[in-house]
Amino acid sequence: MNEYGFSFAGSHLAALPSGALYWPEEKLLCVSDLHLGKSERMARRGGPILPPYEARETLAKLADDIQTTAPKTVICLGDSFDDLAAMRALEDEARTQILALMAGRRWIWIEGNHDAGPVDLGGTHLDAVTIGPLTFRHIATKAGVAEISGHYHPKARVALRGRSLSRPCFLVDQARLILPAYGTYTGGLHSHTDVLCDLMGGDAKAILLTTPPLSIPMPR
Repeated sequence: MNEYGFSFAGSHLAALPSGALYWPEEKLLCVSDLHLGKSERMARRGGPILPPYEARETLAKLADDIQTTAPKTVICLGDSFDDLAAMRALEDEARTQILALMAGRRWIWIEGNHDAGPVDLGGTHLDAVTIGPLTFRHIATKAGVAEISGHYHPKARVALRGRSLSRPCFLVDQARLILPAYGTYTGGLHSHTDVLCDLMGGDAKAILLTTPPLSIPMPR
């Protein structure tokens, strides 16, 4: 498995090139911001018409990560659906695939700002959950300790081989870990923006989604 292993709050974690986080000790896979149904929501609201295949691609990537890591627990860190109407409009094929991925394992849906409220797909629905020393929620808090979250879709701009490249990334400091967006049709917020610079400590690292993932000082 191409991964970047690191310690956070005394726990050994692995950042996967897909943007998923794996916690081997707990056999736990965590993903954030799938935004399933985004093409349907944009069309419904009069936005650009996008090919309606992002759910298939995102779920295929998740299926690969689940097959590779064989987790006992999966946590989706909020904004799993672009809104609740998009969840209800999922194609039967996508809904069936989600249920197949959930079968036989603990599945936790963390509520996000796009999909607050219960989701009619089973599993456990929580605002936040603490497992061992780590707390999982959708949006990072300034006072958070050992906190894993998503929401911001972080990405970093770096110079590689003479070119300026932008890559989705994990952001991690001593107190918090922010996951990149996992969904296919998701943009990102650069690490040098004020909100992320204010939130992350001076020692923060960016783990870029390359193969394997690459850790650098968080670009500010």
